[in-house]
Amino acid sequence: MRSRFESLKKEAVAMRRRGASIKDVSKKLGIPLSTLSYWFRTVHLTNRQMARLKKRNDLGLIAARKKAVAWHRAQKDARLATARKEARVSLAQIDSLHRETLELALAFLYLGEGSKKNSNTALGNSDPRILLFFLNTLEQVYGLPRSAFKCHLHLRADQDPKQMTRYWSCTLGIPQCNFLKPILDSRTRGKTTYAHYKGVCALSCGHVEIQRKLMYIATEFCDTVAKHSRAVSSLGRASR
Repeated sequence: MRSRFESLKKEAVAMRRRGASIKDVSKKLGIPLSTLSYWFRTVHLTNRQMARLKKRNDLGLIAARKKAVAWHRAQKDARLATARKEARVSLAQIDSLHRETLELALAFLYLGEGSKKNSNTALGNSDPRILLFFLNTLEQVYGLPRSAFKCHLHLRADQDPKQMTRYWSCTLGIPQCNFLKPILDSRTRGKTTYAHYKGVCALSCGHVEIQRKLMYIATEFCDTVAKHSRAVSSLGRASR
């Protein structure tokens, strides 16, 4: 059975012999790729033609990857914008300056990041924002000043202790005299540290009673929510 594209075969083969790609021929003449592949099985391209098509294909793949990366980045940016908008809507319903709200947020931060093993209220982190929240909230809720804290830096081997002490002192508003001797991690010797990484700053003070209260607030809040959830589930099963 003759193909309905048979009248175009001569032109298609001529294009192929001139070094056109199968896709180019298909696009120009409207012939299916499967038909062209059958027609071109005995048409051999020169090494130069093959190299040209390969280079063109490689450039096309690079362009396609760049386009895909740009598309995915745009999609991610859109999702982040949506998440930010939704977060602001949620935050608008909360009085973030209310003492009990601040104390609850501080309690959960401490539950996740704070020290529970010694008789100090202590927390270490590499993110200045978290440490500033810790300090600001302790001052607002418990009247605990920054001068009450000792600071212990844990740095990578290639970081300058004096420079990092100045950075954290300025960022957190804590005098340099409150900083203990930094600890350098010898395991990182010979490895370059990213410029944005300033090490881990561990803040500690006495006031174990604050640690205990924060832990009780967080754990009992979790238990209360869990108990309520179980009660709702039981009620739902009983009503079936």
